[in-house]
Amino acid sequence: MEAIDTAPDSWDQEDDGEAQVDVQLSNALTTTLNVDAKPFVPNVHAAEFIPTFLPKGSTETVESAGLDTDANLEVSEPEAPPMENGDAEMTTDDTWEQKGSEPSEAEAEPGGPGGEEGQAEEDSPQEEGMEEEEVPTPKVAPTQPNAPKKEHVNVVFIGHVDAGKSTIGGQIMYLTGMVDKRTLEKYEKEAKEKNRETWYLSWALDTNQEERDKGKTVEVGRAYFETEKKHFTILDAPGHKSFVPNMIGGASQADLAVLVISARKGEFETGFEKGGQTREHAMLAKTAGVKHLIVLVNKMDDPTVNWSLERYEECKEKLVPFLKKVGFNPRKDIHFMPCSGLTGANLKEPADYCPWYTGLPFIPHLDSLPNFNRSSGGPVRLPIVDKYKDMGTVILGKLESGSISKAQQLVMMPNRHTVEVLSLLSDDVETDDAGPGENLKLRLKGIEEEEILPGFILCNAENLCHTGRTFDAQIVIIEHKSIICPGYNAVLHIHTCIEEVQISALICLVDKKTGDKSKTRPRFVKQDQVCIARLRTAGTICLETFKDFPQMGRFTLRDEGKTIAIGKVLKLVAEKD
Repeated sequence: MEAIDTAPDSWDQEDDGEAQVDVQLSNALTTTLNVDAKPFVPNVHAAEFIPTFLPKGSTETVESAGLDTDANLEVSEPEAPPMENGDAEMTTDDTWEQKGSEPSEAEAEPGGPGGEEGQAEEDSPQEEGMEEEEVPTPKVAPTQPNAPKKEHVNVVFIGHVDAGKSTIGGQIMYLTGMVDKRTLEKYEKEAKEKNRETWYLSWALDTNQEERDKGKTVEVGRAYFETEKKHFTILDAPGHKSFVPNMIGGASQADLAVLVISARKGEFETGFEKGGQTREHAMLAKTAGVKHLIVLVNKMDDPTVNWSLERYEECKEKLVPFLKKVGFNPRKDIHFMPCSGLTGANLKEPADYCPWYTGLPFIPHLDSLPNFNRSSGGPVRLPIVDKYKDMGTVILGKLESGSISKAQQLVMMPNRHTVEVLSLLSDDVETDDAGPGENLKLRLKGIEEEEILPGFILCNAENLCHTGRTFDAQIVIIEHKSIICPGYNAVLHIHTCIEEVQISALICLVDKKTGDKSKTRPRFVKQDQVCIARLRTAGTICLETFKDFPQMGRFTLRDEGKTIAIGKVLKLVAEKD
């Protein structure tokens, strides 16, 4: 036996091993095929070596088993015996050292050998915030061989501060197996030491120290989970009113919003009254282009609520008229459901102590939603959310339309830099091409990180997006104490871009009920009025008219930390030099 476990010193000793190797090969293939083995990285520089003792037939049997030959049977290193379960770990480590210099090839195709969903999922390394050193394997969600690509859906969690958005996000990741139990136990222990034991679930998404200490989300947390039919990206938006600009950036990438409200006595009221974030967030989500809203009534397990139907209905009655005013249709676009983020009740399985709720729990409900129609044939539009340096320039953003593939030439607007896509990561999994709706990280060539600002847009050269400084827009004044006149300055949030803007002229008022436009120019507008105005930004920005491209034609105006108006771009005005 010994000859097989350790590599022989010379091939002469190995003559009698031939038969054993064959037996072991077939055994290894039938019984101990390690499904969770990390993708094996072939050593490309090794001289090609075909061992004489290996009969032709055996390589073919490997082929016919439908597996990547070089992922299982390393031809270039004859000493390696067929892998047993235990050895798999070692071999991959070695190749990481040998490779060192070329990380791109190390990220072998996702779902190489075998892809039994459940098992591999637990092994995938967790969120970037983990402290342990991990073998640098690419984070690969297991894909069934030739499975159809799942639809990508971006879900943004919004709502008042402390309604439990991050906790629900953490709980969902635990229930779908994206965070393992051990990690959560670690978080729980750390949270207990800080006397914050109910916060441990939210730590799966609030990864930096400041967010954990205060228990408040600041940045938009990102994570993802999969159901049978769809691939979801969770965008965990901050609820605190100081961080609303971050939340707008998060909502602009979302297809679907989950408004989290706390049913606890007193908490719901503060979140909803004037100045609470529940109203503002719902409104911002609508302007950011979220079509479907799920309202999660959280903290139903609280002693003051105790899954009472009356309290649930009360929250519902107060919310519906408001959401209607924002523009959601209560019958089609809104879905209410009770849940508890801390215990996980009614997120994946129906809750026993909630017999009055008959609908699907949260995750199955997400899965059953109809597909979004997106045009993959349209022009490429990728608004940039964030950028950083990492072996080149890396940008993050959601592809709004069109499709991008590796080595494609694109143009960065408004500065018209021509760039080339070096590599594409969709939710941290490397791919060769991506369709609309996916959250991407692109590594670009031909542009410096300093030359990019959030709000720039990647387009294809044949069809550039429009840029400009002056445009006419229809705006609704939502809350503003005094009147707004020409010359008023505010901050414009349009797709992922933030820019100072001035209302240079009011063109006409629009009647809310009939849509008629006034004949005369108004001298001012006040709260709850709709008008068409000419706006002029401080710098050049990328934008489209709402009619041509809704995602890039909606905007909000903010001032003094409040959302003052929402609007849509009607037409772009050429500059008069």
